[in-house]
This record gives sequence, C-alpha cells and structure tokens, in this order.
Amino acid sequence: MQLRFIGCGDAFGSGGRNNTCFHVTGDRVNFLIDCGASSLPALKRHDISRDEIDLVLITHFHGDHFAGLPFLLLDAQFSRRTRPLVIAGPEGIETKLPQVMEALFENSSRTKQKFDLSVVTLRPEETREFGAVKVTPYPVVHGDSGGPFLAYRIEAEGRVIAYSADTEWTETLIPLAREADLFIAEAYYYDRIVKNHLSLATLESHLAEIRPKRLILTHMSDDMLRRLDSLSYTAASDGMVVEL
Repeated sequence: MQLRFIGCGDAFGSGGRNNTCFHVTGDRVNFLIDCGASSLPALKRHDISRDEIDLVLITHFHGDHFAGLPFLLLDAQFSRRTRPLVIAGPEGIETKLPQVMEALFENSSRTKQKFDLSVVTLRPEETREFGAVKVTPYPVVHGDSGGPFLAYRIEAEGRVIAYSADTEWTETLIPLAREADLFIAEAYYYDRIVKNHLSLATLESHLAEIRPKRLILTHMSDDMLRRLDSLSYTAASDGMVVEL
C-alpha cells in the first residue's frame, strides 16, 4: 500500500504547494483523503486515474480541503465514469456538497450522474467500513465555521494511517494516532501558539504519548517552510510517495 501527497499545502498556497489531497492505493483500496480546490489538476499532473478512486474522505468544509469536489465530479461526468463513488465527511456534507457545486457550476448539483454517487455522513468515534477501508473519525478543533471538523484513523490492508486534519492541540489526537504506521500531522507553525492550528513544538511535546511509527508533517506555513532544512522530522512535499 502507498500514499502519495497530491497536495500538502495550506489555504494560501504557501511555497507554491497544492491544497490538501492524499491518494492511497493498495491491492484492494484506492481512495482520497481530502480534495482541496487544486486537486483535479494535481491528480492529472501525476497521471492518476480518477475512475479507479472508490472513496473520498473529507475532513471539513474549508475550500483547501473540500472545494475540489465539484471539479472532480464534473470530470467524472464528462469522462463517462461508470464506477460507483462514495464521498464521506462530517455531518452536513449532504447539503454542503450541492451548495458548493451550485456556487461553482450552476445546475451541476441537479445533473444526474452516469455513475452511482453516495454521500455519507461520518460521526465522531463511529467506525465505518467502506470495502477494505475502515475509518474512525475523531473530533478536532479548527474554529467556528467550516465544520464539524474530523480527523481520521484509517485501517486498510493491515496498516494504520492517522491524519490530524487542521486542528489546534486536542487530546483526541492521542487515540487517533497512537502507534499508527503513519501519522500525518499538521504543523502550521514551528513554535507559535495560535487558535485552531497546531505548532510543531506543541505536537512534539506529545509524541511520547502518541508513539507513531512514522510521522510526516503537512499543511505548513511559510514559517515552517523556511525551516525545512533544519527539521528533525520528515516534511511532506507535493508528489512525495510513502510506502506502507
């Protein structure tokens, strides 16, 4: 199984990076984690077949994690996709998805797709299975708008991927990522403490409790990007592939 960082940037495109989108593939799985606004061209740049993607997991409704869906669905419609697709995310996704589709492409939410599209609500700490993918959402803290906010612990093909999504420090990150094979964690700032975002210094102070087998930092601001050469941890980059 492998994970490719299609995009690992923040909402402002710091460092010229694409919005958040991770592509996970294996013998029995093919899915996306988040689908930010720049995801479709980034997927095409890496020559990734969108028709083979079975599932898209959305962590919250900010544009750098969610706004690529109308483009992905429009591409599927015009490429004559027939394979079923599941889009799963926080409570409200059933209304948020048609709203953003109408905002970007009028009448697109009322167009009948040529494939079976399922939109599924995920609730905190209720595990759901999508074929060979088992997903347990955890609530995280990222402000007053664009939520609910979920982080995901994903089990597939004998491996565990944990993703913090965008959040300030919250104790739910401990069970979320404990002893995960891969923990992808936001590290927006190096040591600056702000509401709704996680600093590397704060994350580092809790790693002994989390004990991930592998840690990769993502969603970094310019404050973090200028320090890449001096970091003690692996930092994501667009196109980076991780074997699990």
